[in-house]
Amino acid sequence: MTTITRASALAELTAPGQPYALQTQAIGARTLRVFVNAPTSLRELFEQSVSDKAFLIYNEERLSFAQSQALAARIAQGLVREFGVQHGDRVAISMRNYPEWVLAFMAITSLGAIAVAMNALWQPDELAYGLTDCGARVLFADAERIGRLSRCAQRPAVQVISVRTDETGPGTTRLKDLLARVADEAMPPAQVAADDPATIFYTSGSTGHPKGVVSTHRAILSALLSWELDAHAAAKMAGIEIQPPAEQSGSLMAVPFFHVTGSHAIFLSSYRAQRKLVCMYKWDAAQGAELIERERLTSFIAPAAMTGDLVRFARDGQRNLTSLLAVGGGGAPRAPEQVGEIGRAFGQAFPGTGWGMTETNAIGVGIGGQDYLDRPASSGRCSAVMELKIVDEAGREVPTGARGELLVRGTAMFNGYWNRPDVNAEMIDADSWFRTGDVAQFDEDGYLYIVDRSKDLIIRGGENIGCGAVEAALLEHPQVHEAAVYAVPDDRLGEEVGATIHCDAALDVDALRGFLGERLARFEVPRYIRTCLKPLPRTPSGKILKRELRDEAVAALLRAGALIKESQA
Repeated sequence: MTTITRASALAELTAPGQPYALQTQAIGARTLRVFVNAPTSLRELFEQSVSDKAFLIYNEERLSFAQSQALAARIAQGLVREFGVQHGDRVAISMRNYPEWVLAFMAITSLGAIAVAMNALWQPDELAYGLTDCGARVLFADAERIGRLSRCAQRPAVQVISVRTDETGPGTTRLKDLLARVADEAMPPAQVAADDPATIFYTSGSTGHPKGVVSTHRAILSALLSWELDAHAAAKMAGIEIQPPAEQSGSLMAVPFFHVTGSHAIFLSSYRAQRKLVCMYKWDAAQGAELIERERLTSFIAPAAMTGDLVRFARDGQRNLTSLLAVGGGGAPRAPEQVGEIGRAFGQAFPGTGWGMTETNAIGVGIGGQDYLDRPASSGRCSAVMELKIVDEAGREVPTGARGELLVRGTAMFNGYWNRPDVNAEMIDADSWFRTGDVAQFDEDGYLYIVDRSKDLIIRGGENIGCGAVEAALLEHPQVHEAAVYAVPDDRLGEEVGATIHCDAALDVDALRGFLGERLARFEVPRYIRTCLKPLPRTPSGKILKRELRDEAVAALLRAGALIKESQA
C-alpha cells in the first residue's frame, strides 16, 4: 500500500482544476498563493450559503441560514437609510453571543463596511478608546455594554443600536424598532472586492492600548478554505473519503464571537459546511453538555480551560456526548495529558489544535487526530497558504531543532494595525514577514512547537493580557509606586495574572482590586498581588527584575498552598 504524505495530498488537492486549486498571484506588493475557487467576499460567502437548514440557535430561538440572510438584509437596509453607512465605514459590535452579533456582522460586511469586533469584557475607558480609535459610526450593543458606554468620561460620538433591551434616548435606536421600519427586501447593492478591509479585531499588546488588526475579505476566506483543505488532506492521508454527514453537523458556540477562534474557526466556517451554531450566553460545562446532547452537536472548539471542564464533566457520564467528532483548541496550548483524555472522555471525538493569531486570522499551523495524540506538545504543520520561519536575534534563520522567534507571512495575514504605521514598521519587514513574539522550534518532520514568548504577555484562558497595560493601571493608584506584572501558572486557565508592587503600608489590596476593576476588564485584574514596602529590584540599566519577582511569587504561593488548581473563569 502506497503511503500518501501530506505534501503529496496537498499537491493533489490544490492542482489546477481541483476545488481547492491554488494559484500564485501578485496582490499589491505581495506574492501570494490564492484559492482560485474561493468566494470573492464575505458577502458572496453568505449569499452562496442560503438554505433552509438550521443555523443560529439560542435558547428556544432558531433561525435558518435563509432567515438569517433575510434579517441581515433588513439590518443592512436600516444602516444605509437611517445611519448613512457607506463602503469603508466602521460599524462596531459589542455584546454577548446573541444571534444579533452574527446578523449585524453579516449586514456590515455585506455592505463593504468594516465590522469592528469589540471585546465585550472591556470596561468604560477601554470601550471608549476602541470606539474613538476606529472612528466607529454606529455601535450595536446590548444593555450591559450600553451601561458601560454611559459611564465613559467622554462619550464617543457614535450612534447606538440597542439589542435585546428597551434602552432608548439621544443617539440610541432599538434594533426591533429599526427592523419594524424596514420591509423584507434584498441586501442593498454594494461592490465588495476581495482586498477591501472587512474587519477590525482588537488585540492586546505588551504595552499601551490594544491595537486594531485590519483584515481583508481575501485574508479571512483564505483561512476558512485552508481549514477545509487541511481536513481533506488528513482524510486522503488516512485513506478516507469524506462523505456528507447523515444528519446536520453542529458546533457549540461557547467562546466569544469577538475572538478570531469564535468568529472564524467556528462561526464563519459554518457557512460552507452548513453547520448549525448553538450559542451560549456564558460558559457553563453542565449547560454545554446538555446542549451537545440535545442538539447532537459534532464539534466543540475552545481554549484548554473550557475543553478541560467538559472532559471532567463527561467523566461523570450524566450526558450522552458521543455525537462529538472533533474537540478543537485555540488561544492557548493544552496540557499533553488533556489531549489523550479527550478521546477517552467522549468516545469517538478526535482532539485537534493549532497555532494562529488575530493577525493571521486564526490560521498558521494545525494538528489533529493521531498526529496530535503522537505529538501532544506540537501545534502542527504549516497551512498551504502560509509560510513560517524561525530566526535568531540577528534575523538569521536557525537550523531545525533550534529555538528562535517565529515569523509568519502569507495570504491570510492582516493588512496592518489601524492607524499605527509606527508599529507596522516595527513588526513587519520589507519582505512581509511578521514578528509574532513567540519563541518556537521545528522538528525534523516540520511540526512546530511553541516553547516561550518574547512579548510581555499573559495568556489567561485564551485571552491575551498585556502586562504593560495592567502595570499602568496599578500605577494610577496613588499608593502604588512601582509594579511588575507577570504570569502565574494555573492548571485550568494556563496562566493567571500576578503582580508584585512597591506600595504604602496602608494600601488595602481588596480596595486596589476594586480600583483596577474600574479601569481593566475583569480577567485582567491580578488574582495574586504581592506587596513590598521597598523599591523593586532592578538591573544596572534600571529594568525591574520581573522574572526574579515572578519566580519568588510562584515559589511563595506553592509553599503556602495558594496556587489555584481549579480557578474560576
